[in-house]
Amino acid sequence: MAKVQKIAGIRGMNDILPSEAPIWEYFEECAHDVLRGYGYKQIRTPILEATSLFKRGIGEVTDIVEKEMYCFTDSLNGEELALRPENTAGVVRSVIEHNLTYNAPQRLWYFGPMFRHERPQRGRYRQFHQLGVEALGFKGPDVDVEQILMARRLFDELEILPLKLELNSLGNLEERKVHREALIKYFESNRDVLDEDAKRRLYSNPLRILDTKNPDMQQLVEAAPKLLDYLKEDSLAFLRRMEELLSIAGVDYTINPRLVRGLDYYNHTVYEWVTDKLGAQATVCGGGRYDPLIEMLGGRPTPAVGFAMGVERVLEVMRECGFESAEPDTEVYVLHQGGNSQGYAMMLGEILRDAFYDVIVHAGESSLKSQMKKADQSGAKYALICGEEETAKGQVTVKCMYGDPEERFMKQETLDLQDAIQYFVNLNDDFFKEDEE
Repeated sequence: MAKVQKIAGIRGMNDILPSEAPIWEYFEECAHDVLRGYGYKQIRTPILEATSLFKRGIGEVTDIVEKEMYCFTDSLNGEELALRPENTAGVVRSVIEHNLTYNAPQRLWYFGPMFRHERPQRGRYRQFHQLGVEALGFKGPDVDVEQILMARRLFDELEILPLKLELNSLGNLEERKVHREALIKYFESNRDVLDEDAKRRLYSNPLRILDTKNPDMQQLVEAAPKLLDYLKEDSLAFLRRMEELLSIAGVDYTINPRLVRGLDYYNHTVYEWVTDKLGAQATVCGGGRYDPLIEMLGGRPTPAVGFAMGVERVLEVMRECGFESAEPDTEVYVLHQGGNSQGYAMMLGEILRDAFYDVIVHAGESSLKSQMKKADQSGAKYALICGEEETAKGQVTVKCMYGDPEERFMKQETLDLQDAIQYFVNLNDDFFKEDEE
């Protein structure tokens, strides 16, 4: 038979292996607890959406829509579809479709994979994951600050603080239009310094030029007209109130006038949480206000604000900060000698799971010596041996797999089955009592 060629995964779309699962699970558990504490409820939207949703919601003259979206025509019905490159548009589409803000504002959160066709690098992949929140129906700026505090609390739970918070205001559309004209005039007069990317964006999206990473353009960008200088009283008052609330809450921040979003539906608040632990990919969370978007997508005018964080980047920071999984892979490993002892071991495993233990019952038949090696590799605290003799007598041999056996329990002892079960029940009861105290 000819050798079958192996099929590799798609570049930039990575497997999450069992050895990596603990850090993902820990992140998700912390996120769930924090978000629940602020009254946010989960929403799950499809990975596939109509391509037009992102063209209208993100904009056709953006890198995401022009170069990064995975789009295709459904061969069954001719629909133009896209893998979601972000999820704010999908959440807004769902809110409009199901009329979720009809009776009350909504605090929502989501978690899942997004897709962009870009060059894979550390913390940036073609399939990546985002945790995001959207608050719809709140004028702010108190809810804007609430979300900043929520992100800070999550970072604190994950033990990756300090992160730096950068803040700016985008004002309103009319203020940005005046600023945009000033930007175009300024960059036109310095066209010889612009790179090809900046020239392409000059008339379609000049705000994005301010976000360039090209070192040859930094001096030019630093001297460019600042949007803050074009804000009028209402926008300045919104920003000042945000700063007051952040100061009262003890949140350190800096105003970064170069922090922008190149889309018309953003207004007022824009911010990023950044780190110095990931090189050039410094942003781990970005947020802001997008009051015009719901109306742009066909809904009633509704204020809205949200943030999204790249989970892979957050996990990278956690690793840099020394994250280690504190829990073993399992707590109890049950060994047997086949035959009746295998069924006996499986029954014992079910009883211990009823008592809230994580249990592996050895699969298949092999020598007890070989099984003991597997038990040790599993990280289990205890090995329970159900040999033929123990099974016939209704007993089990308990072996402690960690610490000083004399202090912890015993090196190895054979007990009646009920006595062994009661020992593990008492062990868990003692743990819960200590936890409550």
